Amino acid sequence: MSLFSSTAAWVTDEHRMFAEAAGRFLDDELVPNIETWVDNGVVDRDFWRKAGETGLMAGAIPEEFGGVGGGMGFDAVTIYEQTSRGDAGWGYGIQSIVTHYITAYGSEEQKAKWLPKLASGEMVGAIAMTEPGTGSDLQAVRTTAEKDGNSYRINGSKIFITNGQTADLIIVVAKTDKTLGSKGVSLIALETEGAEGFRRGRNLKKLGMKANDTAELFFEDVKVPMTNLIGAEEGHGFYQLMKQLPWERLTIGIMALGAIDFAIAETVKYVQERKAFGQRVMDFQNTRFKLAECKTKAEVLRSFVNDCIGRLEAGQLDAATASMVKYYGSEVQNEIMHECLQLFGGYGFMMEYPIARLYADARVQMIYGGTNEVMKELIARSLDV
Repeated sequence: MSLFSSTAAWVTDEHRMFAEAAGRFLDDELVPNIETWVDNGVVDRDFWRKAGETGLMAGAIPEEFGGVGGGMGFDAVTIYEQTSRGDAGWGYGIQSIVTHYITAYGSEEQKAKWLPKLASGEMVGAIAMTEPGTGSDLQAVRTTAEKDGNSYRINGSKIFITNGQTADLIIVVAKTDKTLGSKGVSLIALETEGAEGFRRGRNLKKLGMKANDTAELFFEDVKVPMTNLIGAEEGHGFYQLMKQLPWERLTIGIMALGAIDFAIAETVKYVQERKAFGQRVMDFQNTRFKLAECKTKAEVLRSFVNDCIGRLEAGQLDAATASMVKYYGSEVQNEIMHECLQLFGGYGFMMEYPIARLYADARVQMIYGGTNEVMKELIARSLDV
């Protein structure tokens, strides 16, 4: 299994070596712990630090801030290598998103303060967008950040926040001016340690992705230095979100591809060993045709994902195309999980088999990062010009 398509122009020898090293580390440190983390509802902080020591989270972070200094393709490799081992619990995808907000819009002081700690795993990052009642409508956020001397006071609540229980650094989407609509949205970084008025709710019980800590967050007059504003001026938050959302949506397509590759490999092994009516399940024509369909869809998605990574590296991944890869990838992922689980028969419904977990994990891919209905609307707007 590999992220790389045979025609991907963005791939270098460095990417391939990075993938091999990442794969070895994840085989040793992630795979044996997946079930424990699922049971605990959280990935051990020790794993974050070990991943930091190997450079797994530093691929696209500039060298002067503790990174490797490569492009976004290195982050894509890490996400794929994780998910192609059947894991959706480690919240590295969000860590990557946070680092890129800081890299793209942070001051030199912010970069020097936070990027090395994010690269090393000393800090876990989160981004607090979604609120109860707002969903994908980021212009409608009600969380506020009002000036108070040299600080902001943040008030409001967020929900469904990935890494919410463990995050040390949270980028909060808030209104610094409630009268300006989208132009009143700003991004403000909150360091959670010792933050008075900041409270985490319960670790939310989810259908899938159970090893990933997902929380409600509450802000009651939380004081944050004005120097934690991301960007030079207030009111640029919505623009910053729109510029960075293509990467978030591409990560969902990459995650889909990784999970699909793992599911197909697991299903092929199972149907080669399982017998029914005196023959291998693999020998039934229906099995072979279903797997042929799944593999074809996987290769189409691989080509599309690689094309999008290449566009991203060239600064040319537009919102409509990113919406397509998110929408298409998550739809295909759910189709393939359905077919693969069916080929496992009754055992596919048992949680001791990874396919059951992957089936549950897949469903949210069509919801977060903007629902697939929103993705279709964004794609349609690109046609109506």
